[in-house]
Amino acid sequence: MLLDAASMYFRAYYGVPESITAPDGTPVNAVRGFTDMISRLVAEHRPARLVACLDLDWRPAFRVEALPSYKAHRIEGAGGTGPATAPAGVPEEVPDTLAPQVPIILEVLAAAGIATGGAEGCEADDVIGTLAHREGTDPVLGVSGDRDLMQIVREEPVPVRLLYVGRGLAKAELLGPAEVAEKYGVPRDRAGEAYAEMAMLRGDPSDGLPGVPGVGAKTAATLVGRFGSWAELLAAVQDPSDTRMDASARQKLAKASEYLSVVEPVVRVRQDATVDLSRPDILPSAPADPAALDALAERWGLGGSVERLVKALAG
Repeated sequence: MLLDAASMYFRAYYGVPESITAPDGTPVNAVRGFTDMISRLVAEHRPARLVACLDLDWRPAFRVEALPSYKAHRIEGAGGTGPATAPAGVPEEVPDTLAPQVPIILEVLAAAGIATGGAEGCEADDVIGTLAHREGTDPVLGVSGDRDLMQIVREEPVPVRLLYVGRGLAKAELLGPAEVAEKYGVPRDRAGEAYAEMAMLRGDPSDGLPGVPGVGAKTAATLVGRFGSWAELLAAVQDPSDTRMDASARQKLAKASEYLSVVEPVVRVRQDATVDLSRPDILPSAPADPAALDALAERWGLGGSVERLVKALAG
């Protein structure tokens, strides 16, 4: 199980009332919510191995160099100098009452014995993509509210699925190649990579991806379905004799040729990141440091959440 940690603790922060505080009045709603989410995931899916994957860089240089608009609208201040220094694993625009909770979350994970993973200069998506790609033994389940991670699904050499929690854990969707293909109209035999190609054409305003003007999700999926690869699709833009692309679509894509030539590394999650794990990824049946976990529970008022986590691990 590969958790998109930032995606999850943001959802916990906004899903649990900020009135949930520690004895000293410090908000711990994200800590409590995130811990409870892990407990529920462990209890329901019983993973043998688990990594909480971190954003060590929310706006990687290699993506910005390819496409300067990538997440540019999220940079704080008109000067565009970026957010203030935040704890490791904290992405952009972290609310004032969430940022102090992230180190507590990392301390809880460490005391529980749950591995964290990060890659310098990369997002959590890239960590998940890399660990999923290199896995050749166990089935993989990614957990995220980020649609970009639909591109990791596959059947071979081991099944890789995404538990999409964009609408919360209660409405989570378990997605594999068949489900992604049905949901977005892309080819099932290469649903993951085809989803990424559809996203490149469609664009995503939330990430600063303009997409191709005049090409929506349905048209993008239809185009992607006619070609066997992104390179093949791009070649057809320059080849009027290729009847798989009509004149109207070719004209639209040709006008966006500069964007199309650079967008691929921006959208595709990496599969070759250098991932550092805090500890082996075997999920323990008991906390690694019970005393430290108890101390955290007492200091931050996490008693019930910690108890549920310990119970889930023991289960």
